[in-house]
Amino acid sequence: MSIPISTVPPASRSTYILDQLEGERVTLPGSKGVFRILASSQQTNGGIAVFTSGAVLSDAPGFHWHEQAHDVFLVTKGFLKLWNGDKCRIMGPGDFAYVPPKVIHNPELLGPHTETFGLVAPGDWIDFFRYVGETYDGVIVPENDNRDLKAILIPKLMASKERFDVHFERNYQPPEVGPWKDSENQLAAPENPYFLRANTGPRWILGGVISRPFIHAEQTGGRFAISSIESSNVYDAQQRPLARWLAFAGVDHCFCVQEGLLRVRIQPSESWNEIREGQTLVIAAGETFSIDFGSRFVRIWSFTNGKGVEELIKKAGEPYDRFVIPETPGAMDESRISDACKELNISSDST
Repeated sequence: MSIPISTVPPASRSTYILDQLEGERVTLPGSKGVFRILASSQQTNGGIAVFTSGAVLSDAPGFHWHEQAHDVFLVTKGFLKLWNGDKCRIMGPGDFAYVPPKVIHNPELLGPHTETFGLVAPGDWIDFFRYVGETYDGVIVPENDNRDLKAILIPKLMASKERFDVHFERNYQPPEVGPWKDSENQLAAPENPYFLRANTGPRWILGGVISRPFIHAEQTGGRFAISSIESSNVYDAQQRPLARWLAFAGVDHCFCVQEGLLRVRIQPSESWNEIREGQTLVIAAGETFSIDFGSRFVRIWSFTNGKGVEELIKKAGEPYDRFVIPETPGAMDESRISDACKELNISSDST
């Protein structure tokens, strides 16, 4: 099956590809920034919304918290100053932060041009951006939008404060920005806020595929997981375990290609679709697919509304203590893969 390439997500839960810098694009007037929604409730059965965000130097929105919504920040370009509970850090490319419900936070993009990935759960929270924002038809970000952000937004915020899960704290005394700590290289206990330094944290390997989780589903009450999935086309096909047919009954996958070339096929077709750096692939729950790696090094970020390919790698693979993909792939035990698929309710066919 040839996967359709689009500029905006479709209106239903389906499989699709978005080109670089595409998505449902929304700007907050005067913010000099844009949100590009890659998937939201319509595409994930209400589970999550995934988006990129870009801006030049801009004011922080203000200290706020959510009663139910989970928030994440993952920087790809520039710098982000984030207050997250009792900590404040300057985040650079590859740095990650998780903000669970009821934790006061505030992001400030330090520029000069900052780009981030974000995820919110449940997915309906993204309607807040749609309500306070407007459609953006420009190229990258509206750098010359000099409208008064607060004058435009405050009336909307006051009118909608009961409608959306956003609660501002006007008299909050925030923590001072602090240096990164050696302890900020590991995942935290479930539903605790944390920062994770780039290229740290746990790693698992299955054959020639590594998973570096930013956050596991078990930390979010099963709501979502995010991981960096890495491999190479140099390895033998038998050492690339995700090239088998897989079907996740209730889990949607959003794959964002950071480096290299990803190859994907959707049953019943045997032909491969190519997803390149900067593109996004969303695979609907229940779809039978296989993924492979089409260049010497491939790195994708996987966002799921439950336990996805990252959990399969963890359960069927082994902990990995090095920092880049290996010269020689790790071991693969087909019985462990089969057991993990059964536990995760994954239909699998290695042929």
